[in-house]
Amino acid sequence: MRITWLGHSCFKAESGGYTVILDPYEDGSVPGCAPVRETADEVLCSHEHFDHNFRDGVTLKESGSAPIKVHTISTYHDDKKGTLRGSNKIHILDDGQVKVAHMGDLGCELEPEQTEQLKGLDAVLIPVGGYYTIDAAQAKKLIDQIRPKVTVPMHYQGQGFGFDVLKTVEDYTKQCGDVRHYPANVIEIEKDTESQTAVLTIRR
Repeated sequence: MRITWLGHSCFKAESGGYTVILDPYEDGSVPGCAPVRETADEVLCSHEHFDHNFRDGVTLKESGSAPIKVHTISTYHDDKKGTLRGSNKIHILDDGQVKVAHMGDLGCELEPEQTEQLKGLDAVLIPVGGYYTIDAAQAKKLIDQIRPKVTVPMHYQGQGFGFDVLKTVEDYTKQCGDVRHYPANVIEIEKDTESQTAVLTIRR
């Protein structure tokens, strides 16, 4: 499965000629991030905040059967059972070869049975910036529990992009011993992909 980071929490997942866009953000809603203009077979939004639900930025194709199956886990955007920021959905994409989870704006600890559902994943796209979501320490704790092969940090403040209330990716990666920095915004997830924390480079 080919994973492309479009900025913030927005990713493009491609497999078998099928394309899914996850959490597209509204134009101008995320400082330093280029507008989302994509063509895809499906759009998935973890919740209905403007920086995660800009479906108008995606032109949908007329598709046949989907080779990527999607499973959802219902969680919260905060640690007060959604009373502060509402609900959040984790989307697990399965193309029959690999499984990739997009955590959305996860803001709470997971129930034990939810944690079990996330074990054995090939990749996890996880927020690490804190403030609106779990922070770097909470993200690392969860990753240590579910142990995916590849971890891709998202929803953080970088050089010239992201909300200024968020922490940087380094707050997360300094806890990790397997960090790889990619010169582009793309990573191929395969069964034999080596275990790593993959920091992708935002598109400009």
